[in-house]
Amino acid sequence: MRVFEDIGVGIPEIYLPRPGVDLTKWAVIACDQFTSQPEYWNKVEEIVGEAPSAYNLILPEIYLEKPGEAERIQSIQATMRKYLENGILEPREGMIYVERTIGDKTRKGIVLCLDLEHYDYTKGSTSLIRATEGTIIERLPPRMKIRTGAMLELPHILVLIDDPKRTVIEPLQAARHKLEKLYDFELMLGSGHLAGFAVDQAAEAQVIAGLRELARPETFAAKYGVSADLPVLLFAMGDGNHSLATAKSVWEKMKPQVGLNHPARYALVEIENVHDDALVFEPIHRVLFGLQRDLFAALRDYFGADFTYRPVESAEEMIFRVDQARGPQQAIGLVGGGEGKKFGVLEILRPSSNLPVGTLQAFLDAFLKDGGAAKIDYIHGEEVTINLGLQAGNAGFYVPGMDKSDLFKTVILDGALPRKTFSMGEAHEKRFYMEARKIQ
Repeated sequence: MRVFEDIGVGIPEIYLPRPGVDLTKWAVIACDQFTSQPEYWNKVEEIVGEAPSAYNLILPEIYLEKPGEAERIQSIQATMRKYLENGILEPREGMIYVERTIGDKTRKGIVLCLDLEHYDYTKGSTSLIRATEGTIIERLPPRMKIRTGAMLELPHILVLIDDPKRTVIEPLQAARHKLEKLYDFELMLGSGHLAGFAVDQAAEAQVIAGLRELARPETFAAKYGVSADLPVLLFAMGDGNHSLATAKSVWEKMKPQVGLNHPARYALVEIENVHDDALVFEPIHRVLFGLQRDLFAALRDYFGADFTYRPVESAEEMIFRVDQARGPQQAIGLVGGGEGKKFGVLEILRPSSNLPVGTLQAFLDAFLKDGGAAKIDYIHGEEVTINLGLQAGNAGFYVPGMDKSDLFKTVILDGALPRKTFSMGEAHEKRFYMEARKIQ
């Protein structure tokens, strides 16, 4: 692998399905999606059938820490070896420029490797590559079991750069007619279209030069109005925070035995520009399942006189009030949550966090710790949040989104955001597994 140490970038050897493989059946959505909707993954399994597929190389998180997990992991690792031995996957070196089209929007990115030696997900990190939200350490060990011993990695990780002048990725779009097309197909289950192009050496040099300019301390200091000695943030996590943290944790565990020159030192990711017009930051809502305590009593106990609940007539009114909320109080939508309750708005005066999602999460953490509900899930999409929240014994929380242009400066000045603050698109818009890389 060719490495550009100063910016933490590696040019990988990427494995793609050989010609003749049905790519619509091959590519499947990120494993951390539809975690409360088994019917989605049942449909994926039906579509794939016996065909070669990335579905057979990943563990959907709906099955994580469930009966049969160990057998699934063994099957995944055996299938990786089989696909390599049988030539289902073929190698090629170089970055890949990708375009993901959904409706009238096309999101652009580059698949490359990031050096985990330049990444630190711990609180207060000043590394070149940083987490944008809190990492839940307890979530890493089960994910580490999947990566440890695996021959391949398949990325659903999306990493952001802050490139307002559009110097790194966008020139590839203008030059794509000159680039070799590697794949071009429809994704399954209404998730749009995916195309990939080989980045030649001239285009690669332009990408590296653009990243180096963004990483110059003078450029960084001027952009954010900070001192020139403040450590540069070049890559900020977008999606897949715990997947990259898992790769880092596995690498740190391996490093004393294998040394620094090992493929597991790097992680395959897709980088995107936070200023891409097709990139939308969607809020991540919450649903509590199996309420064990009176939710409203717990809210009053936790927030005291700063808490108000206002019932509304419909989901549409709830969403409108939350999205339009202004003033000192924060507004959060509540779906269900108790006998006879359907839709309402929680208003919190003197909140504990700058973002409503942070104020809510602090309460939910305490509520769950006290046994207030059986479990929590983090939901992409308001419709699913409403449907699940209205089920008996559940409660759904609708939270407003954040402005994506604030992301980098907020992380630089304040550190990581509350976990699960934003999502880059809704569930069906998430990254699909297409490319693979050897990590053993």
